Amino acid sequence: MTSLNDIRDNAGARKKRMRVGRGIGSGKGKTGGRGVKGQTSRTGVAIKGFEGGQMPLHRRLPKRGFNNIFARDWNEVTLGRIQTAIDAGRLDASKTVTQEALVAAGALRRAKDGVRVLGSGELTSKITLEVAHATKSVVAAVEKVGGSVTVLVPATTGESAA
Repeated sequence: MTSLNDIRDNAGARKKRMRVGRGIGSGKGKTGGRGVKGQTSRTGVAIKGFEGGQMPLHRRLPKRGFNNIFARDWNEVTLGRIQTAIDAGRLDASKTVTQEALVAAGALRRAKDGVRVLGSGELTSKITLEVAHATKSVVAAVEKVGGSVTVLVPATTGESAA
């Protein structure tokens, strides 16, 4: 039996770094693998994307798209995943299934801006869902087994409600 102070890495698991500029015999002496003279032979050079004065590729290509700052980051969960949590005893089907209940059951890792329930998978338990968004197939599947779905976030449309 080995003890903790005898544990070592496998041979070759950690490669020793090359010490540059340590004499001709090392093979990386004198200029240290940097060639001779010029900007890149000096220290402190940061020219990533520089193309010798030619307009760089990232500036030649057109700008496209935008970043929607109002976009919501949804948790997505399937009916099959909810049913698995119920079968495993982690989720109580008699209580309302909310985002907090799904996180506590381990069906979701962390709470985001709301839950979207997707229709893949089979649902056999009667449940009451209280979520931000549910697909039509989810509503149909839940009501088929005698449950109900409450959508918390109203569906946004193009026209204003003025």
